[in-house]
Amino acid sequence: MTSGKTEVLLVGCGKMGGALLAGWLKGGAVDRAVAVDPGPGPDVFAGDARVTVCRSGLDLPAGFAPDVVVIAVKPQMMADAAPVYRDIVQRGAVVLSIAAGKTIAHFEDLYGAATPVVRAMPNTPAAIGRGISVAVPNARVTPAQRALCDRLLQAGGAVEWVDDEALIDVVTATSGGGPAYVFLLIESLAAAGVAAGLPADLAMKLARTTVSGAGELARQSSETAEQLRKNVTSPNGTTQAALGVLMAEGGVPDLMVRAIAAATRRSRELAD
Repeated sequence: MTSGKTEVLLVGCGKMGGALLAGWLKGGAVDRAVAVDPGPGPDVFAGDARVTVCRSGLDLPAGFAPDVVVIAVKPQMMADAAPVYRDIVQRGAVVLSIAAGKTIAHFEDLYGAATPVVRAMPNTPAAIGRGISVAVPNARVTPAQRALCDRLLQAGGAVEWVDDEALIDVVTATSGGGPAYVFLLIESLAAAGVAAGLPADLAMKLARTTVSGAGELARQSSETAEQLRKNVTSPNGTTQAALGVLMAEGGVPDLMVRAIAAATRRSRELAD
């Protein structure tokens, strides 16, 4: 840990970890980052003098003592990956975990009860600075460590903090997986257009542009999503005919409730 400089150990440099690292470098949020990943993920950063790429946690630079250890590996890899960093965490680093399902207690058991831990759930639009993260700290996180984690998460977009860790499972289901649901909407909208007679390339262009444009309108508008929907829906018009199908019993609203419930259950199962 170097006075006045922010040093980060990133464990896992896949889609999410790589997106965060790109944001940190672009915004100047870190002075030095060591990225550990056995795969090709960190290779795109190898030309940046601020980044050291390691293939294993056993290959860290001598004397490296980061301010924060960011755990960004898949939950299924946690048992093999995380214990390697016990010594480096115990030198005073705050642990910032973005691993789905892994609780604060998991890291306290792994690294010691006195370990400062922030559990967070970002999402993949962080790659373009348009994501959102929700984070919860344990009682050992200092105000300075919370501010550091907030700054690192902000590199990927908006950040919200909660006090109830149980909400992170619901966040994982809602915004963590949310981009996949939106991409499915694009796929489905395009496929429906093709089924109705549109050329495939035109149908996909219409679907992608419509969904991204509607999302940006929702972001910028002061109106509720419900009102924005009503603004598009003329009485007895074509949109109302479609919504009559989508919003019928068992339709999109009911399906989304079931989907979020299923993802929340799975997030809690991953804690075991």
